[in-house]
Amino acid sequence: MPPYLSELNPQQLEAVLHGGSPLLILAGAGSGKTRVLTAKIAHLVAGGADPRSILAVAFTNKAAEEMRDRVARLVPEAGEVMIKTFHAFGAWLLRRNARALGLAEPFTIYDEEDSLSLLEAVLDRDLPRSQLKELATRISRAKDAGLGWRDDLSAFGLSCQAAGLEFPEVYRLYQERLESTGNVDFGDLILLPVRLLEGSPEVRRRINQRFRFILVDEYQDSNHAQFRLLSLLYDGENTLCVVGDEDQSIYGFRGAELGNILGFAEAFAGARVIRLEQNYRSTQNILQAATGVVENNFRRLGKTLWTRNPLGAPVVYTLLEDQDQEARFCAELLKDGDYGNTAILYRMNFQSRVFETMFSRLGIPYRVVGTWRFYEREEVKDALAYLSLLANPQDEVAFRRAVNKPRRGVGARSVEAVLARRRSGGQNLLGAARAALASLPGQAGAGVRAFLNTMEGLAEKMERLSLEGLVRAVILESGLHNWYRGRDKLEETGRAANLEELVSAAAEYAPGREGLAQLLEGIELGSHEEDPFSQSGRVTLITAHNTKGLEFDRVIITGLEEGIFPHCASAGALDFPAGDRNVPAGELDLEEERRLFYVGATRARRALYLTAARRRRLFGRLAAGKPSQFLGEIPVRCLQRTGAQAQQDGLPLGSGVYHDEYGPGIVTQKWTSEGVDMVAVRFDSGRIARFPVKYTRLERISRET
Repeated sequence: MPPYLSELNPQQLEAVLHGGSPLLILAGAGSGKTRVLTAKIAHLVAGGADPRSILAVAFTNKAAEEMRDRVARLVPEAGEVMIKTFHAFGAWLLRRNARALGLAEPFTIYDEEDSLSLLEAVLDRDLPRSQLKELATRISRAKDAGLGWRDDLSAFGLSCQAAGLEFPEVYRLYQERLESTGNVDFGDLILLPVRLLEGSPEVRRRINQRFRFILVDEYQDSNHAQFRLLSLLYDGENTLCVVGDEDQSIYGFRGAELGNILGFAEAFAGARVIRLEQNYRSTQNILQAATGVVENNFRRLGKTLWTRNPLGAPVVYTLLEDQDQEARFCAELLKDGDYGNTAILYRMNFQSRVFETMFSRLGIPYRVVGTWRFYEREEVKDALAYLSLLANPQDEVAFRRAVNKPRRGVGARSVEAVLARRRSGGQNLLGAARAALASLPGQAGAGVRAFLNTMEGLAEKMERLSLEGLVRAVILESGLHNWYRGRDKLEETGRAANLEELVSAAAEYAPGREGLAQLLEGIELGSHEEDPFSQSGRVTLITAHNTKGLEFDRVIITGLEEGIFPHCASAGALDFPAGDRNVPAGELDLEEERRLFYVGATRARRALYLTAARRRRLFGRLAAGKPSQFLGEIPVRCLQRTGAQAQQDGLPLGSGVYHDEYGPGIVTQKWTSEGVDMVAVRFDSGRIARFPVKYTRLERISRET
């Protein structure tokens, strides 16, 4: 055997050598799926397959590039294997059949901004950008589901009150204008190839004959349109192999359809499933903790990860008083200086702020991956523009940003008119704007007047409110909070939460103009988005969604509280198709949250820490937190509990205990009374007793319940 085969374990080798029937490689986290996929391509080429007859599909450009490099190192003659993303393959197919589809030669692929501009022109209405994005998102999701404007779109919401049209009509107007240009948008890169292959038997026959071996990575992330495309590429005579893990399907909010991998065996007759269950990354305790949570999901094909790695240290769960103690706890762990091998995970972007602030003060080097640093985010900079203008009414940059955010119909020409009045009259910007009102056109004048009224009201409040009260007033009275909350519902983002976190940040400063100046001076601007795969001697701050493909010696998953992780993601979301309706109501979102926890936990090689807070400051107010239900799903044997409620948390309902006076019993109830943690125990004698945990010696014992 060549080295790339002899190094495989029996299940990996079986997957590489399998031929004939469709194959699903169910690859658990850290089980070497990339090695198997590249070895399979190399084995095909080394065995005489024409490299041009092999199509491998990855989900990101980086993954495709890595696959190309690894295959070329194994078998140099494999350079002609086509390794592309789904969308890049769709573009390749469309360019070779552009004329048949009425596309320009060459056609342009519209990005999000191009699509928004086209939609705005088609509707010919002065709609806020947030409403345009809502409509564009619906169109994009419809295309991900393989639907055109003539299809049943009821699942995507038919009413578009702001546009004064029904959604199918908006979709029709947009698509007809797009087609008239001869160009395509991102969704068309899958939808149009599907229609091409469905509508042209000759083209499909030619493509089927060209690609005799089809391999797909990260199949759990595919949407319905991609499934249809794959079904057309497979003709029953060529070979199909997909690799994926249903437990790592975490992009349902982007249109990924978990049913594709769950239903693979039914969709492709004679399919075989090979499970890769040996994990090469994590300790046994980490795997047991992650598996213990995800096994509670209904929608699974099922696998049991195991490893020859050591048992390792227990997973440590620490309950802390608040988010500041949570950040200090992480800072204490980092005293060993092992920054580059540590990742701090959180569910939502706003949670990074307290770590950024704490680490900056303590001189702990860090990087924020997958997003802008907190104070660089658009919505935060918008609010800071208002605050900067309150602190300094001469701040031209702040004025330019704030005056038309949210949109008030104030264009660049009107802004320049105000600036010209300021230069000629010697007034500050707000005074110049007031003086320029008479010369501004109707809509712009009304917008500037509304802005000035808001600023004057905020200035009056600056000296009598706490700083957090002032920041709260800014984001509410400016309209920023409602505006970004509307965008969050459409774009599946957390911008409004970031504004609320800015209120929490302000709570650390004194009231009035002096406190405002200290807040603005204390804000440290960092660099733009970081490459998650780059080598770094800094702590990695990252959302759980952005950790796919990464691994670290030490992982700290923070914010494990109900409503945060698991997150209440379904509230106010667009009603996109949810998939399997046999799962109990409300369970679909929770199952994806479990999978997200599983992904985060299995990033850890040697040590996994979990934290929760009794209280967390949200929107400037302290809210009581309840530990995440996921913590109760982790097997007790691999979990060590520390912190404020370590003893009570170590006595889950139904656990066996022993009391020196009453003997053995079972915990039947847990609660908190006036800040004191209590448990009720039913003893074998029949007696039921209630104890304050902190002052009672209850020994945990193993027993049948």
